[in-house]
Amino acid sequence: MSLYENLINKQEKLSVIGLGYVGMPIAVEFAKKVDVIGFDLNEKKVQLYKDGIDPTNEVGDEFIKQTTVEFTSNETRLKEAKFHIIAVPTPINADKTPDLTPVEGASTIVGRNLTQGSIVVYESTVYPGVTEDICIPILEKESGLRCGIDFKVGYSPERINPGDKVHRLENITKIVSSNDDESLEEIAKVYELVIEVGVHKASSIKVAEAAKVVENSQRDINIAFMNELAMVFDRMGIDTKEVVDAMNTKWNALGFYPGLVGGHCIGVDPYYFIYQAEKLGYHSQIILSGRKINDGMGGFVADAIIKKLIFANKVVKQANVVILGITFKENCPDTRNSKVEDIIKRLKEYGIEPIVVDPQADADDARKEYGVELVDLKDVRDADCIVFAVAHDEFRMMTLEQIDELFCISDNSEKIIVDVKSILDKNKIEKSGYSYWRL
Repeated sequence: MSLYENLINKQEKLSVIGLGYVGMPIAVEFAKKVDVIGFDLNEKKVQLYKDGIDPTNEVGDEFIKQTTVEFTSNETRLKEAKFHIIAVPTPINADKTPDLTPVEGASTIVGRNLTQGSIVVYESTVYPGVTEDICIPILEKESGLRCGIDFKVGYSPERINPGDKVHRLENITKIVSSNDDESLEEIAKVYELVIEVGVHKASSIKVAEAAKVVENSQRDINIAFMNELAMVFDRMGIDTKEVVDAMNTKWNALGFYPGLVGGHCIGVDPYYFIYQAEKLGYHSQIILSGRKINDGMGGFVADAIIKKLIFANKVVKQANVVILGITFKENCPDTRNSKVEDIIKRLKEYGIEPIVVDPQADADDARKEYGVELVDLKDVRDADCIVFAVAHDEFRMMTLEQIDELFCISDNSEKIIVDVKSILDKNKIEKSGYSYWRL
């Protein structure tokens, strides 16, 4: 009997290693079909799941309460599983080189708890070659087993979009790959249990690894182009959004807008591709240029804020700037690699200590990652400048009257509104006399 059959007959278990924005939804979805062990080193996070609390907001508390996933921080429980999915983050170091510590650590943990006949599938985003050249040797060393004989390895890059309630795990085509045809079929059948739209079988693990970094690099480059246009149009006195809206009336327009590009995928994955290319003697031109542009957008926005303060006759050092949002994207509590931090850092260079509001973000995460103490919106008063940095629903729904209550002055011309995500009605705000700028 195949491992797939043993899983659906509940004679074997599936494990998910890493219960974050990617791993936890996978574990919950698979638990509807098979027995699942959900493992994470973070005991606090595991306890939250056990208590029926979803800190990621990806599936919600009700689903966490109802799920049959066996959440644990005890790695020896992994010995009970035969199909392992590794979904740990792959961040970058300060010098923009790949930080493979999490995926290497997960490989070590799985390796020392690996049993004969198992399949290990990596979902973490890596550059081509990591799975076979780095992860498999760790699995073999820790387990004493031989890959291809005693256990099999596959790669299936995660494609979950945190905070997206439309494009979900089950309706995004899943790329699957393995180091032999037999295990590829097995891996495909297992994923087809939860992926309603089916899977795409890549010809090799390296192809699947490359597909992931390339799809995010492509998006990064397209946004970089729009960001470059935004910087040029700002000098020309042309509204970028109006240009893009006009352009998007053509059938083959791509629909990209300028913005801050952070998070654990688009703001990171291109560096994995660049790193491996440079190891092979090729210096990236387009991808690296796109990254430099996108990495500089926080500073560009901050400089725009400073200009607005000066034109409004504000004393820059004494200006009260309120930033709405610190997560890397809207309606998501994930603060990792948020480019809002770049706005904050640049403002501090001018002597401004901005007030930061984010009802979606975890206060402890904001404090730990950025040294930012989040403030409740109802406690904000006497602002000189309001910066809409993240398009959370809470901010989108604010009326002009509610925004006005946050300011300290009566003259609208001295009230500065900076709209990074272009979520406000420009005409209405400008007709009311406010000093308005958007990216």
